[in-house]
Amino acid sequence: MTVATESPATIDALEAIEKAAHAAGVPYAGGVPPALAWSLFSTGQAQLVDVRSAEERKFVGHVPDALHVPWATGTSLTRNPRFVRELEAKIGKDARILLLCRSGKRSALAAEAASKGGFTHVFNVLEGFEGEIDEHQHRGGQDGWRFHGLPWVQD
Repeated sequence: MTVATESPATIDALEAIEKAAHAAGVPYAGGVPPALAWSLFSTGQAQLVDVRSAEERKFVGHVPDALHVPWATGTSLTRNPRFVRELEAKIGKDARILLLCRSGKRSALAAEAASKGGFTHVFNVLEGFEGEIDEHQHRGGQDGWRFHGLPWVQD
């Protein structure tokens, strides 16, 4: 990951997202499209945190250099009661944080919990890593981090 100075265009976009989310009553800073999330993360303007389980990261893939704080664990996806504390231990509450899960649903719940826990700039990455299920019951064919060709690796 390269670190650069803040790009006014990406910061302006993020501020617009935050303002719209606040106006709409969203309980966290808002939803960020995958390409914008990658731009912010790859330039050091935000920290990307994968909230999927360790099993998902290992077998489905993950974004290089993203932090990992699971929202839920194991194959039964048992809610992690220490999520907010673990997130705080890895990142300060005032940092710009982008949360990523499989489809954007768990990361939205995690963003809400983090906001309630005192994080001031926590965003959900829309579409997630794999995207929504299509009419053939497959993910990744219409949206998601991987669909957009953004960087990822698989163990």
